[in-house]
Amino acid sequence: MIWKLSLTGIKSRLKDYTVLFSGLVVASMIFYMFLSLAINPGFMSHDVNAPGNYLSFIFGFGIVLLAIITFVYLVYANSFLLSMRQHDYGMFMMLGAKSSRIGLLIFCETLLTGIIAAVLGIFIGFGLTALISKLLIANLGLKITHFQVILPSAIIWTLIFFVAIFFLAALRNAHKLVRSKVIDLLHESQKPIKLSRKNGLRVFEAILGIVLLAAGYYIMRMPASAIFFIIPAALITIVAGTYFTFDSLFTLIINFLLKRKNFAYRGIRIFTLGQLKFRIRDYTRILSVISLLFALALGAITVGLNFNSLNDQAVKSTYYDATIIENSPAVQKNVDKIDIKTRSTYHYVETKKDVYFDKSEFEKTPLRDVKFKQNGNNFPIYKPVTLKTSELTMKDSYAGNVLRIQTNTLGKTVKLVSSNQLKNIQGQKKFITLITVKDFVKDYLTLMKLEKVQLASNPAMAQALSRTKPFSYQMILGFTSGFEFMGFFLGIAFLTMLASTLMFKVLSGAASDKMRYEMLYKIGTKVLKQSIRHEIGVLFLLPGILGVIDVLFGLRLFTALLPHPYMGFWVPFSIFIVLYFIYYAVTVKLYENLVLQK
Repeated sequence: MIWKLSLTGIKSRLKDYTVLFSGLVVASMIFYMFLSLAINPGFMSHDVNAPGNYLSFIFGFGIVLLAIITFVYLVYANSFLLSMRQHDYGMFMMLGAKSSRIGLLIFCETLLTGIIAAVLGIFIGFGLTALISKLLIANLGLKITHFQVILPSAIIWTLIFFVAIFFLAALRNAHKLVRSKVIDLLHESQKPIKLSRKNGLRVFEAILGIVLLAAGYYIMRMPASAIFFIIPAALITIVAGTYFTFDSLFTLIINFLLKRKNFAYRGIRIFTLGQLKFRIRDYTRILSVISLLFALALGAITVGLNFNSLNDQAVKSTYYDATIIENSPAVQKNVDKIDIKTRSTYHYVETKKDVYFDKSEFEKTPLRDVKFKQNGNNFPIYKPVTLKTSELTMKDSYAGNVLRIQTNTLGKTVKLVSSNQLKNIQGQKKFITLITVKDFVKDYLTLMKLEKVQLASNPAMAQALSRTKPFSYQMILGFTSGFEFMGFFLGIAFLTMLASTLMFKVLSGAASDKMRYEMLYKIGTKVLKQSIRHEIGVLFLLPGILGVIDVLFGLRLFTALLPHPYMGFWVPFSIFIVLYFIYYAVTVKLYENLVLQK
């Protein structure tokens, strides 16, 4: 009988349960997506060329952070479940149902809902992970080849985490319902909210919040060499400052607006401001968390996108785009495909101790290289230079070392002779052609094939050929592509999670808000919908604004890692604004359906 009543109750609230279930599916899907990225062995070892300890620290921190976010999200999703069902359970108990049976019922419902959502989320996660990874790789031009979509270890850990969380949630729900009085279950939404009226303390707390935020932003402007002080100090000050700001400053602003009668008494602003006053006091912790997560998610995408600037550094750091040491048909086939800008050929004869070059060829086309100097941000400024021919034969000279590296003749003496003399010298007759192209990025793949063909047939020149620009660019491209992929992937995942958390926090209070809107229903639905849009809009806007400010200051931390951390920041900001607005619009629509039902 109880199960029949329960199913009837679920059927009557099918729309609400659809929202809850879809949110839980999204949570498990994102958790799986993150784990599939974090513990993907092929991706870590091949696509992200970074120190293992460094990646272990980043993803260890990321997994802990994601677990905390997911836990907070599930707490609010669970409170939404309770807010929907506690009135029904109270009615069951009034009809004579035993509290132990009701407790068992809510335990099974909560656990079953969580398990089904986790399993479905994992399966959807397969498809979404594959889709997002392909879109990112295709649209960003990334080089990702070892990313596994279906990862057994990620599936197992996702199931373990969600089953454990929902088991604890089921125990909590059952315990709360068994211990609660029937009258409390029936009238939980009608309990008044107590507000503190200690304005002096509020003013002090607001000032303290602003001071702490300013201190945190100032700390993040310090030199990157003090990174081990900057991160913990900025974390403490900004977290505390954000909490105090939401707890007091915005409440004081609302109180100030309420006292301005010309503003507050237009339309139903007095009702909207009153709702916000109650909400912000109740939402202090969640808005603080959302603001910080917003900054982390937006920062992840912005920084990930800017890793692409390291590719430009790799292109500028080497003057010649490719080295040619043979005239085979395979080499010539690749040479014909590229758009050559300059070509410099040097013939030489190599003996056991010396290497002889045609002096006239260097006089006609001098050897060139790139020198660099450090700028204020610890990033080099590259400048092409022409090497003096007279310095090529000097022992341990810069020009001589460059030439010996290019020809793989380190340890031998460089000698310059005339063309006729070179013909009469006994030894291995060789040549080297150094080329530049009009667009390296465009011809990169062909240049890479060119170097690999030569490397396969000239293993003795491996050391010289492996230092050419295509190989250096390939290494940097793998590093930047991996982190750019992670930044977009994780940023979007965090945004989805934090926006869903805020959505469920708003929806979980719909039951208590419904009566207040019923009293004002006669005013007109249009006016109430406008009030709801403004009210929820403020709740979404405040953490978003503070999160953006955090990002703008926080990006300075990456000046030691990226040459231009602020470059193109409008792209991730635009992506975030669009996705964040979609969540806002969905939340408004769902909230209206809950509180404006006739």
